[in-house]
Amino acid sequence: MSTRAATYSSVPVSQLPAEERKAFIWRTYAHVVGAILAFAAIESFLFSSGTAQRLSPALSQNWMLVLGAFTIVGWGASYAAMRLQSTAAQYGALAVFVFAEALIFMPMLYIASVMPNGAGIIESAAVVAMLGSAGLMAVAMITGRDFSFLRGMLVWGGILALVAIFAALIFGFELGTWFSVAMIGFAGASILYDTSNIMRHYPADRHVAAALSLFASIALMFWYVLRLFMSRE
Repeated sequence: MSTRAATYSSVPVSQLPAEERKAFIWRTYAHVVGAILAFAAIESFLFSSGTAQRLSPALSQNWMLVLGAFTIVGWGASYAAMRLQSTAAQYGALAVFVFAEALIFMPMLYIASVMPNGAGIIESAAVVAMLGSAGLMAVAMITGRDFSFLRGMLVWGGILALVAIFAALIFGFELGTWFSVAMIGFAGASILYDTSNIMRHYPADRHVAAALSLFASIALMFWYVLRLFMSRE
């Protein structure tokens, strides 16, 4: 390994020259966009092949399990993004996570698609989630503020959300509109934290892991924005 490569694998991108920081940002966001496009392509295949129509009705009968799986997979993505070092492992984790998210989203997208104005609901939720996520990432980058103080809130908020989901599963009550609103706020805080953490602590060769972390938070935002839009119909 060259001295340059060794430096990249150990020094946070925040300590590198401006050109290298800029290149890291562009690589990260390019991979986020790629992950979003891959997610859309997988969903398109699942629906065009009839897989979504066959499997979604059964999965929607176990909605809380799907919701729990979504939360757990999101945690797994965050864990992997912080610890994977080899580029191959980062790409493998990103591919697995995008595919898993596509499967988990499938029943909710199916339910939304058969609702009145279903296509409009999905498109509107996607636009709101993308604009909201982009705005929050811009805030974190432009202000340069350290949002690491959000970590404790995110840990406890994630635990409380998981407890609420499994309590609803066990006791049979619905997680209503306010839960979706709270989780949209949680997703927004996660995007701020992830962007700040990536810019301050990730080495330049961890752009794929950085993209995985951001994609997980964007997916969380989209999930609960879509859930909120669906509850209004």
